[in-house]
Amino acid sequence: FAYLIAEKREAKRTRRRTTHTREQPRTRRPDTKSRTSRYSIAMLQYDDSAFCFVALSFISIYIFPSWFSIIGKVRTALFSTDEDIGAISRTSAEEKKAAALKENNKGLKTLNETGFKVNFVLTLIFTVIFLYLVFSVKSNGEVNSFDPFSILEIDAGADLKAIKKAYKKMSLKFHPDKNPNNPAAEATFMMVAKAYEALVDPVAKENFEKYGNPDGKQSLAVSIGLPEFLLNTDYRNLVLVSYLIFMVIVIPAAVWMYYTDSSKYGEKDVMYGSYSWFYNHLNEHTLVKNLPEVLAGSAEFRERNKTKTVEEKQQLTAVLAKVKPSMPKPTYTNAVVMKGNILLHAYLTRQTDLLSESLKEDLNCMLRYSSGLIDAMISVCKHQESINAATNCIKFGQYVAQGMWLKDSTLLQLPHFTEVEAGFATKGKGNPNSIAKYVKLDDESKKGMRDFSQEQKEDVSKAAKLLPDLTVDTKIYVDDDEDDNVYEGDLCTVLVTLTRNNLEEGEKVGLVHAPRFPFPRREAWWVALSTKEGKIISIDKVTSPDRVVEHKIKFLAPRKGQYNFDLHVLSNAYVGFDHTDSVELTTLDASVLPEYKVHPDDEELDDEPTLFEEMMNANIEDDSDSDEDDDSDDESEEEGIRELSAAERKKQELQRARKKAASAAGDDSDSDSDVEEVHAD
Repeated sequence: FAYLIAEKREAKRTRRRTTHTREQPRTRRPDTKSRTSRYSIAMLQYDDSAFCFVALSFISIYIFPSWFSIIGKVRTALFSTDEDIGAISRTSAEEKKAAALKENNKGLKTLNETGFKVNFVLTLIFTVIFLYLVFSVKSNGEVNSFDPFSILEIDAGADLKAIKKAYKKMSLKFHPDKNPNNPAAEATFMMVAKAYEALVDPVAKENFEKYGNPDGKQSLAVSIGLPEFLLNTDYRNLVLVSYLIFMVIVIPAAVWMYYTDSSKYGEKDVMYGSYSWFYNHLNEHTLVKNLPEVLAGSAEFRERNKTKTVEEKQQLTAVLAKVKPSMPKPTYTNAVVMKGNILLHAYLTRQTDLLSESLKEDLNCMLRYSSGLIDAMISVCKHQESINAATNCIKFGQYVAQGMWLKDSTLLQLPHFTEVEAGFATKGKGNPNSIAKYVKLDDESKKGMRDFSQEQKEDVSKAAKLLPDLTVDTKIYVDDDEDDNVYEGDLCTVLVTLTRNNLEEGEKVGLVHAPRFPFPRREAWWVALSTKEGKIISIDKVTSPDRVVEHKIKFLAPRKGQYNFDLHVLSNAYVGFDHTDSVELTTLDASVLPEYKVHPDDEELDDEPTLFEEMMNANIEDDSDSDEDDDSDDESEEEGIRELSAAERKKQELQRARKKAASAAGDDSDSDSDVEEVHAD
């Protein structure tokens, strides 16, 4: 608006000069300062070339990241390897899973998503606009160029007669009186007058030829990066409506949509509704058998797991009858929670063949988010400091990864093993009762594979090599300590060293062998330290794939005495490979330590006032009143004629500063002892 007001004022001045200009050219005054102020606003005009640069900048913010995302998805769909998407089949049991991953993550059909197609079309449209603007800038990309010949629409080097004729024609055409309420015409009229003056005035002409501007050398060229057609009165209503739609509807709607979507999610991209659900339904008494129901109530599944048709409800009723023996009595009768609970139990009991295709898709959606949600459940247990609930959540994650349930044998993690083969393998005296012991046997000693083919036996042997063989070592110490003892209040460090014995030197662990879990999963270990009473001291997820991994747990040493802590090392994906060790700690009384003697130089530094205290003291000295002067005189009389030392004077100044600060804060405690205590601190 300031620019418009200035333009109108300049137009009025120009109209006053028009009559005189028509008769003969006005003699230019040599005052360049007034000329600069007169036309400074005129140079600030809407510029199509500048708009091209602005539009290029804004469009590039969208199209470059968008093309990067599109190319990445196309590369994954057409050129990615099986290892990139986790579609590897190390045993024949993983072939079905690998084929499903290839089908869902490779090929053009993976790009047949509404979001991808919409983004691709918009990116193409903006790319075409971007290229058009690039060519426009190349052909006419000079921003805010002042060319009086082009403004007057005459050839360069035209004589004075042609200049006057063109000026008369253009000034009559764009005169504000003939174009009322037309900012574009007013701006053009002012530029015509400026161009005419630049060609007929000797000083202005010299400046134009020398600096390219009739006002002389310019330190900065400025223009408005908007298209000139916005000043056209014919498009006034269109511009106003577009502005209102964009500023009042589009931008607020986009901000509202982004805020409402992002405000639903917390840490680990888990919805706040899920965290609230977990806080209300997880405690130290939570059992593993109740966790499928807790997971089913997550906010991520509440829309998808709504029962859509009567047929789906009948299918769920039929599946419930099959899984009911392995399912505890439901605590919640909500239809969404019930559906998720039934689907999870069908998966855990390996009865997914009973599910229809739509129910299988709903189950896969739940399994896709299960890892992050179980981690969120563990973080809630950590906040509650309950090691029992945390370990139960970790064990539930193991069952979800392997697609098995509480009463199943751990040997079901091996390919082709059922309860029959597992029973033969563990039956009898001296036979291994856990998978950790079974996989360490040589092939001849492993029972339960009598009816297996040679290929199936090879699968079991391959899977046994993939299963973890972990050694856990612990050491407790205090950093930078002179001896090996731990004293009350020391910062203790428990060093936990995990060694994967099934890997060679320099080898890294691969994906988890989980044929029934439909998504690739990385091996990790939960390391937790707790008290004997079940209170969590520390719990962390160790995700390093190295053969030897070190993890440090730090905490303050408790009071004098002997303590035993429980160290839990649990797998995130395998059942039966967990470790529980005891960590002993003996703390001594800190009073037996030699007294720490402060160096005299350090004592003097402690007595020195801080920078803040010196600044306060300086301000108070400037603002001190007569009462403080009287007090200091009285104190001097009481102490005698003895001259105070520099330290005593500084102490008195600090006391006065403290008194002043205390009185300003409404604190009546201004005794010398308080000042000395604060100063000592």
